[in-house]
Amino acid sequence: MTETTPPDHCPTTLQQDVDLGGLNTLAIPARARYLARVTCVDELQALLQWRRQYECEQQRELPLLILGGGSNLVLSSDFPGLVISMGILGREVLGEDESSVLLRAGGGENWHQWVQYCVESGYFGLENLGLIPGTVGAAPIQNIGAYGVELESCFESLTAVEVSSGRVVTFDGSACRFGYRDSVFKQELRDQFIITSVTLRLHRNPDVRADYPALQQYLSELGAGQPSPQQLFEAVCAIRSSKLPDPAQVPNAGSFFKNPLVSSEQFEQLREEYTDIVGYPQSGGQVKLAAGWLIDRAGWKGHSEDGVGVHDKQALVLVNPGHASGSRLLQLAQRIRDDIRQRFGVELEIEPRVYAY
Repeated sequence: MTETTPPDHCPTTLQQDVDLGGLNTLAIPARARYLARVTCVDELQALLQWRRQYECEQQRELPLLILGGGSNLVLSSDFPGLVISMGILGREVLGEDESSVLLRAGGGENWHQWVQYCVESGYFGLENLGLIPGTVGAAPIQNIGAYGVELESCFESLTAVEVSSGRVVTFDGSACRFGYRDSVFKQELRDQFIITSVTLRLHRNPDVRADYPALQQYLSELGAGQPSPQQLFEAVCAIRSSKLPDPAQVPNAGSFFKNPLVSSEQFEQLREEYTDIVGYPQSGGQVKLAAGWLIDRAGWKGHSEDGVGVHDKQALVLVNPGHASGSRLLQLAQRIRDDIRQRFGVELEIEPRVYAY
């Protein structure tokens, strides 16, 4: 890794030819042409302006990758462009009343630490989302969710910088068009905005959501009839820790596949053959299948090959203990997808963002 004076008077320090292996939780050994860390909106706007000037002068595109915690991406090759490391921090109470509080966090804040801060401060609603890797700014893109709760349930608004112009834009919940692990930022506005802060409205009074089966079972074993938000948060963290490997010990990106949605008719057909199949009824007559159950039933759990594999405790997690290439990991993922399609007639969709150049 080298640090140089960038061409054309870039407003912030650029590193060139940077190894990204330590900056993504899958430990994929890819390299970036340029990398810069921004700590405020002004720096981000200036860096984007430099990129536009660079593209104009060089008459070629300089691809852009926004890097938060590096927990939701797969680098299938070296990245031939500019990686912006999101370092915009800050926590602020914007207003509160007897029932709720409005809080804003910088896009570079660690998500789990933010949830922990809210619970300890008596701001409730995020307890089920503890220990999810990544940053606050990445959370709305994915509409992160766990144990029966999704971000959109407490989302108020976000601010983002438009890549093409540098202008700051505010999005409310309807403008984000949240869906299951989805938002407008993964669809028509993909790669067009960089989220710099997120505002949430949380409860002042406990609003515990402990009806998810895994949580009910865990809390029942503890003898916690009506858990406090802190107990719920600790339970979520304990369950996730028991099922999901620590990326620092076993490189992974958490859940590698989305839980697929199928029609109720298809679910009933599958249940005739697989009586123990796991499914959760959704609105519109659909059923959400447990992708981990499908992969486990197909015999992939614990599978290992050429430095990559499937975690032996959670089939939904692909691991990279050999620090293999992204393309190698994606080859395994494709074999799993093909097998699930052939066995069950169900399409699995990769959850992390794949960067291929």
